[in-house]
Amino acid sequence: MASKDFLSNVLRLLSGPHLAFLAFIAACGYFLWTEHQAHLLAALPYLVLLLCPLMHIFMHHGHSGHHKDDHGHRHEIPPAKEE
Repeated sequence: MASKDFLSNVLRLLSGPHLAFLAFIAACGYFLWTEHQAHLLAALPYLVLLLCPLMHIFMHHGHSGHHKDDHGHRHEIPPAKEE
């Protein structure tokens, strides 16, 4: 029963104005890539550099909660075993 609901929702979304919008976005993407490929590839290193601070903010959560609750994690090196 759930697969019929899913299929009907997909078919409803891919009809009429939604399909025209998706086709328009696909055509824009194609022409943007074919006409401006050199410019887009030249900007790629800068986009990677811009991605670094965003990853830091979102993956480290702004460093706001690192030392508030330790959760028992210790970053100590265990003593060497003596033989």
